[in-house]
Parts: sequence; C-alpha cells; structure tokens
Amino acid sequence: MEYVHAAILLHKAGKPVNEENLTQVLTAAGITADPVRIKALIASLAEVNIDEALKSATTFVPGPGAISPMGAPPSSPGPGAIPTATAEKEKKKKEEEEKKKEEAAIEGLGALFG
Repeated sequence: MEYVHAAILLHKAGKPVNEENLTQVLTAAGITADPVRIKALIASLAEVNIDEALKSATTFVPGPGAISPMGAPPSSPGPGAIPTATAEKEKKKKEEEEKKKEEAAIEGLGALFG
C-alpha cells in the first residue's frame, strides 16, 4: 500500500511517477524500496488516469470506535448518518422476525382449512 501512497503523493506534487521518484519517496519514508514492486506499479499505472481514479474512489468512513486523525474519538453521528454494521444487523434481525411471524400466521390459516 505504501507504494501506491507514494505514487499518489508524487502525482499530487506534480512530479512524474517513475521508478527513480518512487524509490526516493519510499527511501525518505524509511522504507526499503523493492525494484520489482516499483516496476510492477509503474507498469500498472501506465494506462491509469490517476485524477479520474481518485475522483471515482470511495470515501473512507470510519466505523464506531475509530480514532480521528487528530487523536480524538469521533463525534456521535447525526441524523441521516451512514448506518453502522450493528444497525444493519438489527434491521436484518427484525426483518427475519417479521418473516417468521408471517409464516406462523400462514401455518395457522392452513390449520383452519387443513
């Protein structure tokens, strides 16, 4: 992942994303650059419009309990916030319970005519 981050950093700085520049960025970050991985990344980025790829990338939304970049816990979500995994599980659980109730009601009707 650090190789991709280095490529994005170079792109945002307006520098060419090439083997030499990637090696310099990774070395400056204290990472021993692997020439094979760098060549593979350069080759895979040859046909990619990095600006368009960044625009179409999904935004990271931290989950509950995540720490913000400033080290503070996240504020409580307001109305209309993205549902958490727990909320989705509760919703699915309620839907399953309702489905079971419907099935039980149908079985009860079947007993009347059966």
